[in-house]
Amino acid sequence: MSGYRTLVVEERADRVVVTLHRPDARNAISGLMIEELHEVCALLEREPRLLLLTGHGGVFAGGADIAELLRRGRDEALQGINSRLFERVRRLPMPTVAAVDGWALGGGAELAYACDLRIAAPQAVFGHPEPGLGILAAAGACWRLPELVGESIAKQVLLAGRNLDAAAALACGLVIDVVPAERLLEEAHALLDRMARSSATALRLTKLVVDSPGAHPVADDLAQAVLFEGRDKRDRMTRFLEKRKGDRS
Repeated sequence: MSGYRTLVVEERADRVVVTLHRPDARNAISGLMIEELHEVCALLEREPRLLLLTGHGGVFAGGADIAELLRRGRDEALQGINSRLFERVRRLPMPTVAAVDGWALGGGAELAYACDLRIAAPQAVFGHPEPGLGILAAAGACWRLPELVGESIAKQVLLAGRNLDAAAALACGLVIDVVPAERLLEEAHALLDRMARSSATALRLTKLVVDSPGAHPVADDLAQAVLFEGRDKRDRMTRFLEKRKGDRS
């Protein structure tokens, strides 16, 4: 796709691949990148597909654009410029995967946290230098990171300035796997391929139920009721039973 200045966007039949592309700024998240990522979100809301998000040049995103942050004041903070986008990414209808190589700092880390799953190269590093710049990680890390890794590790990262390298991120469950950098995108696509073999409707409703706070078990029952009436469920279960019957004969 053309027309993007900070992203490289590739559309496929079952997924959209987005590469953060600001090589002169370690893919720092600028206002323009935010706008362009909103365009991608709008595309995926209109035509739900899987999303693979990665960074160019061995870096995921080295944080937000500090020069832009310096110019922002109270009113811009209240607009939630970054946090509104990351929450929109979180709410996309189909599963999202961040493939992280190199630095994922500040807003870059928060963008990765907003994805459903993360896969990392050995050089991946997640961290939050915001307090050293006189601000806080206000685009989701203060509440999303504790949900992902637990309060103790989150406080080590957010308060004590601990960086999570790939091994630590794997140990605490922040990433699903650590793979060689040269195979990072290949393995990320394999993960998406695995999900793409599932029912798209079942994936959408499962994600919706998992992300619905305090709605259980009603949300589970309603989603399952929709799926039970679908042709996809009948076809898949029929194929399963026919295959099992054939294996026994």
